[in-house]
Amino acid sequence: MATGKHQTHLYVGIAGEAPLITNSQEVRPLGNGGLFRQRDGEDDWKSITNGLPEEPQVRALVVHPDDPSLVFAGTQSGVYRSSDRGESWEATDSPDGDVWSLAVHPNDHSIMYAGYDNCMVARSNDGGSTWKKGNTDNVTFPHITMNPYPICKRVIGLAIDSHNPQDVYGAIEVGGLIASRDGGDNWESITDGHYTRTGPVDLHGVQVNPTSPGLVYIITQLAMFRSRNSGSNWEFVDIDEMFPGGSYCRDLVVAPDNPNTMYLAAGAGGGSAPPGTTEAGVLVRSRDAGETWERVELGEMAPSRMFQIAIDPNAPHNVYCSDRDGLVFRSNDGGESWSKSKVPGEMSRIQHVYPMVCG
Repeated sequence: MATGKHQTHLYVGIAGEAPLITNSQEVRPLGNGGLFRQRDGEDDWKSITNGLPEEPQVRALVVHPDDPSLVFAGTQSGVYRSSDRGESWEATDSPDGDVWSLAVHPNDHSIMYAGYDNCMVARSNDGGSTWKKGNTDNVTFPHITMNPYPICKRVIGLAIDSHNPQDVYGAIEVGGLIASRDGGDNWESITDGHYTRTGPVDLHGVQVNPTSPGLVYIITQLAMFRSRNSGSNWEFVDIDEMFPGGSYCRDLVVAPDNPNTMYLAAGAGGGSAPPGTTEAGVLVRSRDAGETWERVELGEMAPSRMFQIAIDPNAPHNVYCSDRDGLVFRSNDGGESWSKSKVPGEMSRIQHVYPMVCG
């Protein structure tokens, strides 16, 4: 619901899933893509693609923390910006290519980061108008993620440590975690080890919890891990298994008004799940900065893997989660009670929800 003059706007990006193998000869139509917006308190969804590339593959979104009307979208043609809550879009001066993640520096909102295919990270120092590539030449990926076929290294998540503002982290899909210790100029891999399968290094997200310096969480296709020392050492985080051997973890969010509260989007099916596993999705919550976790009662089990979570920093009682196929659960009381809505369009294993943000 609206708070004062503020009304939460929810944004959901739709995109196709391109082949993971580098230089794959597989021809896979990506679909029409798209971007939708819903105002809190309303049931209708509006398509907001005016000015975006044709058939926009929107895989990353961020609402600027200083101005909720300013929204950035990561597309197949770089970073786009809207100053009117998505009514119209314009291209920024960013590198061309598929953008998979966007983040704003928590200490300096003029600094932004964009994660691309092929382990490329770009930084903007002027609020998203212009972007410059960082140096990832020294990144060495876990060996298992390069054999028997090299896999495209998508920077699928980005996070910054507010206590150590030069520390920036990038989650690589089937590639482990990379980090920059100089604000994004240079990057290195910080997860390598004796892996027998790709599950632990098939990352889907990274978050830094500001309750403690260097408290970093990563989520993978089968589990969550935590570091208390900026990625030097890692612990397995115990959550309910949704299939034998783990849970498919897709998104992780720290509540903007209380960093002790964290939400995880988890599910069964896909990834490392055994063949024939029935798809399902749940929302999991911690109230002690990630030490313990419990499922949130949404009223029903989502029919596909839970994919995204969004919390409005200007109205943090407004909490949202969406499964892969666009079933959105909405709470206006901090996650105590829920209603649901469906994003328009046909979803599939190939084309589905990627990002969801609000503000």
